[in-house]
Amino acid sequence: MTNKDQMKILITGVAGFIGFSLAKDLLLTNKKVKIYGIDNFDNYYSKKIKTLRVKDLKKFKKFKFSKIDIHKRKELLNFFKNKQFTHIVHLAAQAGVRFSQVNPKKYLNNNIFGFMNLIECSLLKKPKLIVYASSSSVYGDLKKLPAKEIDELNPINVYAMSKKVNELIAKFCSSYYNINFVGLRYFTVYGEWGRPDMFLFKLFKAFHSKKTFFLNNSGNHYRDFTYIDDVINYTKKIIFKKKLKRKNYIFNICSNNPIKITKIISFFQKKIGKIKIKKIKRNKLDVKDTHGNNKLVKSFTKFKEFTNYKNGILNSYKWYKENKIYKL
Repeated sequence: MTNKDQMKILITGVAGFIGFSLAKDLLLTNKKVKIYGIDNFDNYYSKKIKTLRVKDLKKFKKFKFSKIDIHKRKELLNFFKNKQFTHIVHLAAQAGVRFSQVNPKKYLNNNIFGFMNLIECSLLKKPKLIVYASSSSVYGDLKKLPAKEIDELNPINVYAMSKKVNELIAKFCSSYYNINFVGLRYFTVYGEWGRPDMFLFKLFKAFHSKKTFFLNNSGNHYRDFTYIDDVINYTKKIIFKKKLKRKNYIFNICSNNPIKITKIISFFQKKIGKIKIKKIKRNKLDVKDTHGNNKLVKSFTKFKEFTNYKNGILNSYKWYKENKIYKL
């Protein structure tokens, strides 16, 4: 294989849930890829699981890691020197809806200025494609569901606003700089190696520690749970798409199968074990329900399989228990 045949893919946020999962899958399944991963090891949630993820990736010869903060322009420019990436998958972001109201400046720096820095650096040697993570949160509380890519965006928190701005930046830059962009509006992603600050892993931890689980909105809301394997398969299909008819795309990455949270709790208690629940009021920063229409991405990728939420939860819990993640 010549250097011309090799795909050099930069993944930002490679220590994160989706970034790690994508990098590992590509390294395991595609001999033509070399993965460059960057991350700043933000302390929004435990650095221990991020360290374990990167340690796992470093076992692969075709993986190279650099600790870099994307909102530090000079640092990023220096990293890009003498490198030619065929693809960039931008997954680095300041996560967390509620924390975005506490420290909004951090979201502006990382999610907006960081994205602009990345695009500016990519202009040194343009990649074939920049794929970036948006979020289902950009829709806000739509009156009509499922949400379609053409629907009006009404973000109700700073995190969602930052993702909407990213989409506008990509739309402008795709035309002005003649770069291909694909934005992925990820809906509630869950699975092995998942984030400890998310609903399912909080549930698992409460069960193992025999503590009360605080159930937001009394569980009377729906989430479009999307299993990590499906998320990665869709993302890969988009990365490897040979011909793009447009310079800028937006896709919902979702199962199109919203599940009520109380139903998840009932399934967990039936299959895994009883847990003490305390119902609390809905946080006003959270959208009430999420439900995405995925017809567009199915048509684009020709990939139609989705993991049943019951199997996904059982797989996630098995991995969580076997790896003793509750101890982190």
